[in-house]
Amino acid sequence: MTDAALSAARAERGYWQRNQQTLAPWLFLAPGILFFVFYVIYPVFQSFNLSLYEWDGLGAKEYVGMRNYEDLYWEFKDGDAFYTALKNNVLWLFLYLLAIPAGLFIALFLNQTVTGIRLYKSLFFFPFVISQVVVGLVFTWFYDPAFGGLNLLLGWFGMGPINVLGDEKYVTYGVIAAGLWPQTAYCMILYLTGLNGVNPEQIEAGRLDGAKGWRMLWHVVLPQLKPATFIAFVVTIIGALRSFDLISVMTGGGPYGSSRVLAYYMFEVALSEYGFRMGYGAAIAVVLFLIMLCFIAYFLWSMYREEKR
Repeated sequence: MTDAALSAARAERGYWQRNQQTLAPWLFLAPGILFFVFYVIYPVFQSFNLSLYEWDGLGAKEYVGMRNYEDLYWEFKDGDAFYTALKNNVLWLFLYLLAIPAGLFIALFLNQTVTGIRLYKSLFFFPFVISQVVVGLVFTWFYDPAFGGLNLLLGWFGMGPINVLGDEKYVTYGVIAAGLWPQTAYCMILYLTGLNGVNPEQIEAGRLDGAKGWRMLWHVVLPQLKPATFIAFVVTIIGALRSFDLISVMTGGGPYGSSRVLAYYMFEVALSEYGFRMGYGAAIAVVLFLIMLCFIAYFLWSMYREEKR
């Protein structure tokens, strides 16, 4: 067929036939994109807008401008509830990151060929598949000062019982420890998946160059686990900043509000006994969103810079 005849045949075909390979992926993605825009992007902008109003959820909205943010500022400056919630979120953020190295070392152990490795994998995988509510209940019983396992262990060493969830000094650390259990399992799964993609030729080349142990891990294995590490960081940071269910189950924000975080404080002021202040709760949600955005943008920029190099 000549070029002219081929061009004429193409012109006779419809728009869909000419662009089928380009349009088909977008048609499959369209439902997911619509759901994401309607249920994620739109509520984000709606929260920004709502934070400028005073609203009880039922009556008319009253525009107050930046007053909700000013109230948050004074609460932070005076060391009130918002300051406590923000401080606890920072504590959650730094201690929750311990799940990443813990998950890495467990994954390295489970990647070995040893007797009973499937049983070990099942035991370490188990925390990931159970509900956070169940995790909260288990650790509540574990911390119980009367019959909990923690105080039984302390008793063996001659130490007195500690009411972890009833003491302002320990409660936040106790809840974070409960959250680290399933989060470590999640990071372990990410690293196990990444280890399956490690290039064996690079491992062998490293052995020929005399690398072993920590040098092999740092210079050969970890560079190939950067995608898994990036996902683990992002998911762990988001999980730390939006921690709600464990606090709701284990402490209810107590004792005396000492364990509340931003997500739980947002629930308290918007939907709890604090008076249905929807605009104030939206302002807290905006602050939480901006903190998450800063961290995620930093990691995305770091990954982009590494890829560009």
